[in-house]
Amino acid sequence: MTAQRHRGLRPLAAGVAALSGVLALASCGSDDSPASGESSSASGPSAAGSRTASSGGAVRCGKAATVRASGSTAQHNAMRFWIRNYQKACKDTRIDYEDSGSGAGQADFLAGRTAFAGSDSALRPAQLARSKKTCADGGRAVHLPMLGGPIAIGYHLPGVDELVLDAPTLARIFDAKITKWNDPAIAELNPKADLPATPIKTVHRSDASGTTDNLTAYLHAATPDAWPHPHSQRWPAKGGASADGSSELAAEVKKTRGAIGYVELASAIQRSLSTAAIDTGASAPVHATVVNASKALAGAKTTGSGGDLVLALDHTTKAAGAYPIAMVTYEIVCDKGNKAATWPATKAFLTYSAGAEGQQDLSFQGYATLPAKIMDRVRDKLSGIS
Repeated sequence: MTAQRHRGLRPLAAGVAALSGVLALASCGSDDSPASGESSSASGPSAAGSRTASSGGAVRCGKAATVRASGSTAQHNAMRFWIRNYQKACKDTRIDYEDSGSGAGQADFLAGRTAFAGSDSALRPAQLARSKKTCADGGRAVHLPMLGGPIAIGYHLPGVDELVLDAPTLARIFDAKITKWNDPAIAELNPKADLPATPIKTVHRSDASGTTDNLTAYLHAATPDAWPHPHSQRWPAKGGASADGSSELAAEVKKTRGAIGYVELASAIQRSLSTAAIDTGASAPVHATVVNASKALAGAKTTGSGGDLVLALDHTTKAAGAYPIAMVTYEIVCDKGNKAATWPATKAFLTYSAGAEGQQDLSFQGYATLPAKIMDRVRDKLSGIS
């Protein structure tokens, strides 16, 4: 199809303003807001029970505890938001979340080091089997989908503010088959752009990452001929630079002329990265926005067994306005046999995060809320977990 000119961040102007306000609040030097780079946590003395969060809703605090968790960097801003508001209501509970990457979060949980893991990809069958040793009383790990969002394709190419890519072209770029920005395949998608002969410098995650898993799942599903690699938390292709975590990857793209990489939308906005629209075969290329990711996530299907809530996404969608490179972030817990000392506080925190109050402002932080019927199932599942 004939490509049209699109500016990657123009549709997000209102969202950027709202996001900037939220992030400025989260990063101010208050006692309950950790500095950038620190684990998301806070503490303070108070009695346990039911309290009122800043936005006015009742929050059930549970038993006082320090809850340690780790994992997904993609949910960093959402986790800070949830912790900040929750701990205003429950000052005797400390939620200590380390955004170390999905793979590290899974490993920590399975080793019994944390109360829950945040992950942008589901545990593999072998890991699920291993979780039976982690969870007491015959329990096993289950996935609680908590938020979604687009994986933005960020790039740094001065003079090119509007860029369209499709799955085959993107796959060949990341697989080092397309190495110049004025390659005919890119030029065909962008007939009005003045593309330079600048070398393409790809940037991928160096850590085990759910963002990587979801991007490679998209490429594997949407263009298997151009992307011969399986989806994986570890980057499967050769070449390119690497960075540890979403924030570092976004910073690397921002400072490198000719660079292209992949990050969740919030990181792209924070770094003011230009982002590519994706030609899916629909009537017009689709931008990485919260609204467009929500359209794709609306078709997610539950595939987990035994009440597990793993979701399958349609990466090949051609629905108008549906952004196909999306992901779901899960909080992973035991379906029974969680740690007795921390589970009441963990359950209370996750119930708040999955509830109306915890979900209501996610779009202002670059995330897409999941379909209501899925979140209803998450809350139902949580209510029965011990």
